[in-house]
Amino acid sequence: MGLRRSTKCRKIPPLPNSNRSMAMKKVEIVVEKTMYRSRWLLAPIYLGLSLGLIALGMKFFQEVLHLLPNVFAMKEADIILVILSLIDMAMVGGLIVMVMMSGYENFVSQLDVPEHEEKLSWLGKMDSSSLKMKIAASIVAISSIHLLKVFMNASNIDNDKLLWYVIIHLTFVLSAFAMGALDLMVKKPPQAS
Repeated sequence: MGLRRSTKCRKIPPLPNSNRSMAMKKVEIVVEKTMYRSRWLLAPIYLGLSLGLIALGMKFFQEVLHLLPNVFAMKEADIILVILSLIDMAMVGGLIVMVMMSGYENFVSQLDVPEHEEKLSWLGKMDSSSLKMKIAASIVAISSIHLLKVFMNASNIDNDKLLWYVIIHLTFVLSAFAMGALDLMVKKPPQAS
């Protein structure tokens, strides 16, 4: 007669509480380290913004090259429209630099700029809240320039479209104002009764 194997599963005894808490702590440490190190996934995104800045610079100089040979033949209003477009691109470029540098410094790693090199005055001083406010203000300014361009060409644009441009611009303005008001409420210290 042969030995008969048991088909029942053996129960593994539970870990004592101290071993279980140590195992959970190790898992927690791994998860936290992984999450913390995953911030580096943003670095290529911020670097990619520099490619957008290059593309914007190329478009800027393309507009300048179209403007210069025709400057004496163009109407004043047309020159102003081109210049407003250039201002618009310059403001977007500034916004890209601000998001790229501050975002990297706030969310990835501090920038190591040697003492002898020029350092932007706002670098290292802009937290995510102030970055958000600067972005909102830049979007309002860019929208203002775009709206001014639209009004310079108002005779060629339907009234319905003009109304929508104004509504969209006012939405940006109100959003920036609301974000600023909320930011003040959050930063305001509680008053003693």
